[in-house]
Amino acid sequence: MALIDDLKNAQKDAMRAKEKLKLGTIRMALAAIKQKEIDEQITVDDTAILAILTKMVKQRADAAAQYDQANRDDLASTERAEIVILESFLPQPLTDEEVAALIDEAMAATGATGMQDMGKVMGALKPKVQGRTDMGALSGKIKARLNA
Repeated sequence: MALIDDLKNAQKDAMRAKEKLKLGTIRMALAAIKQKEIDEQITVDDTAILAILTKMVKQRADAAAQYDQANRDDLASTERAEIVILESFLPQPLTDEEVAALIDEAMAATGATGMQDMGKVMGALKPKVQGRTDMGALSGKIKARLNA
């Protein structure tokens, strides 16, 4: 079943259960997906939806941190609750060992030897890890391996 179908079914379930926060969060995600389809005149696939959801989780985390600094615990807790809802649609995160194995595999497949091959390794890894690990942290791990 496609991710978009999962989101729409969850929206219906949230409506029936009268879960306002969950319903609002799912509607926000569906609106972001629809906006991307309209802006780029495409039909998004699961990979693009994962990218959208990952971006939304990151935005919510940044907002929660800013609310914490401003001593607005009520708003920060709402953002964190939305993160939990959005993450329920993302695949299970990769462990550090799994990430290391994928980096080794990508480096071997691309023949990467130095920093000039960073783009090749990231390009090979991105479809496999999208939504399952932090891309910034992944980039740092790849740099460390290529510089070693």
